Amino acid sequence: MNKTTKQQNPAKRQTQQAQDSQTLAPNSYSAKGFESFGLKKSILRGIKEAGFSEPSPIQQEAIPIILDGLDVIAQAQTGTGKTAAFGLPLINSLKHNGEIEVLVVTPTRELAMQVGDEIFKLGKYNKVRTVSLFGGQPIRRQLELLEKRPQIIIATPGRLLDHLRNERLKNFSPSVVVLDESDEMLDMGFLDDIEEIFTYLSNARQTLLFSATMPIPIKHLAQKILNNPKLIKVTPEDATNQDIAQRYYIINESEREDAIVRLIDSETPSKAIIFTRMKKEADILSERLLSRGYKAGALHGDMEQRERLKSINAFKNSSINILVATDIAARGLDISGVSHVFNFHIPLNPESYVHRIGRTGRAGKKGIAITLATPLEFKEIRRIKENTKASIELYEIPSIQDAMDKQDSNLLDKILKHTISDDALRIYEQIRSHADMTQLVCKLLSMVLQDSKVLGPNKIGLNKKDLKTMQMQLEGNPRRERQNNDKDSAKNRRNNKNYGKDWNHNKKPKSSKRDSEDWNFQEFHKESRQKSQSKNHRNSSKNRAPSQKSKNSKNHNGKS
Repeated sequence: MNKTTKQQNPAKRQTQQAQDSQTLAPNSYSAKGFESFGLKKSILRGIKEAGFSEPSPIQQEAIPIILDGLDVIAQAQTGTGKTAAFGLPLINSLKHNGEIEVLVVTPTRELAMQVGDEIFKLGKYNKVRTVSLFGGQPIRRQLELLEKRPQIIIATPGRLLDHLRNERLKNFSPSVVVLDESDEMLDMGFLDDIEEIFTYLSNARQTLLFSATMPIPIKHLAQKILNNPKLIKVTPEDATNQDIAQRYYIINESEREDAIVRLIDSETPSKAIIFTRMKKEADILSERLLSRGYKAGALHGDMEQRERLKSINAFKNSSINILVATDIAARGLDISGVSHVFNFHIPLNPESYVHRIGRTGRAGKKGIAITLATPLEFKEIRRIKENTKASIELYEIPSIQDAMDKQDSNLLDKILKHTISDDALRIYEQIRSHADMTQLVCKLLSMVLQDSKVLGPNKIGLNKKDLKTMQMQLEGNPRRERQNNDKDSAKNRRNNKNYGKDWNHNKKPKSSKRDSEDWNFQEFHKESRQKSQSKNHRNSSKNRAPSQKSKNSKNHNGKS
């Protein structure tokens, strides 16, 4: 395996891209249907069977650009259809020459499997072969799969580097490289691995970078590995799913577990994912739910691969209906029928919030997203609302009686909608002459309700009066906020001895962006701080001798 350390001439690469793009049919960037992209009929058939009807915003923007062979930086949340956004044009452009043509790099094993499954479904009528490479699998088994000459490899950084360093990937020169969930790879410490991976790749490639956020390190990475990329950004408003009802509940810190249990009892979710911040919390909460009789399981990065797959499969086949997971472990999970998402804590940022709630409300179905917050976390709720443009309603944790009433209502609705089976009719004919119908119905209901007791304290969280006050605080008073800011500003001016002396208030920086490379905020202040320190040093030198003498005099007289 030969490393590539020198950058190829960009002009040569652009020429190659131009030649490739000439063979593609022209595309309409504003068209609504997948047919308008000029995709092959076999791919359109796979799209239809996968359940796609119209392109999502990210698909509408990305597919034509990728088909034209251009590099892309796409900022989009999980759940917006970005796998199909890069998968469809890549499948359409496969040459089937017996070589590995596409490399997709993902941060986690679960996302690698998810991406592999989706690409296989979309391209199954186009003879697409995919292989997923990640830790926890025997290397020999992966080598056997690679010998079958897949066109597309989906890999995690660690296992991919292991194969590259040991020269197990022969003639490895993919024409397209995709970095999926780049910000997550940064958070997990894979940035150095990604840069090393690109030293093994040819510069004559198309590179696609997908990320929910664009922190500075990701921007720097993009400058190194991309060539004149097209920028695509799906705004939070576009990413918000209108089929998801979003709520938040105000509780005390010590009430989180009781609140989750009460909401599960009252909502009776068919399938629910509870997101926690820490792996230990996922273990503890899932064990507590199991001890209370709920069908729950955990999913986080410290679990063995076998255990993680066991939890995911159990959730898919409904052996468990509650999955307690961390953000990274649940990246890319696409499991149908998730009715509820619970945020045990407020997510660390709005992007994470959008990712979490995107696990529900899929394929045109309705979903409910519930977030638990303390009074001190109001600012975070407001920040999420402002960034996502979402309508997040304030609710009160139901009492025991309210939860029981909701359970009864849900059960009645479920019974009335349930289809009568032939087996049920057969048993009914056998017992109709041996039992009173009223007694029979009551006995059946007793069997159904025997495990549906509502536990915990009657009152959890804040009452309606307190919630109304809190909501007013959440919405805020702009006039009062301006007054408070003016007071704080005046107070700061009084407390700052050097105010007005060393600071030029009329001087404007070259850029108003703090992260701009043309203006370093710290360097901007460095000169004024040095002047201030110099003045203080001269003043202290003049007064040092009398002060020391006075101090010694006080100590001699026994005064403190």
